[in-house]
Amino acid sequence: MLSIINKELFMCVMLQVQQGIGKPSVYHAVVVIFLEFFAWGLLTTPMLTVLHETFPKHTFLINGLIQGVKGLLSFMSAPLIGALSDVWGRRSFLLVTVFFTCAPIPLMRLSPWWYFAMISVSGTFSVTFSVIFAYIADITDVRERSTAYGLVSATFAASLVTSPAIGAYLSASYGDNLVVLLATLISLADICFILLAVPESLPDKMRLNTLGAPISWEQADPFTSLRKVGQDTTVLLICITVFLSYLPEAGQYSSFFLYLRQVINFSPKTIAVFIGVVGILSILAQTLFLTLLMRTIGNKNTVLLGLGFQILQLAWYGLGSEPWMMWAAGAVAAMSSITFPAVSTLVSRSADPDKQGLVQGMITGIRGLCNGLGPALYGFIFFLFNVELNSLYIIYFTLIPGPPFLLGACTVVVAFVVALFIPDHPTPPATPCQTRKSSASLAGAHTNTPLPGSDEDFEPLLEDSNV
Repeated sequence: MLSIINKELFMCVMLQVQQGIGKPSVYHAVVVIFLEFFAWGLLTTPMLTVLHETFPKHTFLINGLIQGVKGLLSFMSAPLIGALSDVWGRRSFLLVTVFFTCAPIPLMRLSPWWYFAMISVSGTFSVTFSVIFAYIADITDVRERSTAYGLVSATFAASLVTSPAIGAYLSASYGDNLVVLLATLISLADICFILLAVPESLPDKMRLNTLGAPISWEQADPFTSLRKVGQDTTVLLICITVFLSYLPEAGQYSSFFLYLRQVINFSPKTIAVFIGVVGILSILAQTLFLTLLMRTIGNKNTVLLGLGFQILQLAWYGLGSEPWMMWAAGAVAAMSSITFPAVSTLVSRSADPDKQGLVQGMITGIRGLCNGLGPALYGFIFFLFNVELNSLYIIYFTLIPGPPFLLGACTVVVAFVVALFIPDHPTPPATPCQTRKSSASLAGAHTNTPLPGSDEDFEPLLEDSNV
């Protein structure tokens, strides 16, 4: 009798584990993203220390190679994991991506060499955002989706605003071992949350229809969307702008905090405060200022303004050698964060409603490629100019403290010139179906005219004040 009760109890628990808690919601996705990146944010200060101790002679070069390999692997694997999640469900691949992304964390204190090797290899599964966005797309309609994506992005920013400062304080007060232990526990909590609380978002009917369906090479090929870039001139110009502007940005993210530590002599606590301040300013720029600029100067001019801020920021990082210059450039960097949201809006207006996923996939693919090329390029340029030690001799001998940042400013100048040729109000080309509807409306009876306020009368572009 007791064995039967235990068996039924076990089956109930397993059923609850499979179903999760409640219905699939955006809040499940928010918690997963927050815990994963909060854990990694705690390790900002310890990772800089371990990186410099493990590779004292070629710190920037090795850092660039590690992040470059990770970015390229993520770019190559993202379409395949996305296609597999369409068949097997989002929840299982959320578990896989979070587990393998956080697996290197406990190795930081056990074996630094294995830690950095695992970081590089973990890029194969570091596509949590792709699965999260697919999860959200399953449970939201088109009108709610942009708000949900914004909530996830804001949560990501909030996790990185708070965690580096907390990690720096704990590292200074109690040592790096405690920080690594805490990050490991938070990662385990994230895995347990997915396993126990996150319900599957992909409907059972869709999974049953696709279960066992073969995955085509076109679905798994990361270059599929990139090969379609040249089919539309406006989209081509936008994609070139994204590549030339995000390439230095990806390289900057991979090496800038190490640069502040070794060349500008920022302390770990100062770096944490710097991250927090710039993060808060970026959130304000992407909410209050972005909305105001889009309504007043328009979409294209907002992109150009963001690129202008990025040029100034990178040039200041490249030529500045004083701490106050880094703080001033950081404020400018926060304003430059308006570029990508404005570009995403611009590219969405240049495509038909049924091709939004295609054009956004192009932008995502280009950014993924930059995440691999940018860090490797920055690391190689730092190595080429011998910027490794925090000595004034090297700084003034090279005359340019941060050569990669100055080169990045030059590429963004080219991006600015390309963006000038983007149409002010890009409109998607009319499809044959739309052309037929237009002809019918001109020659047809007024009885087919939709009533004001009806679903047929809804036009998304008309809701935008710019139009």
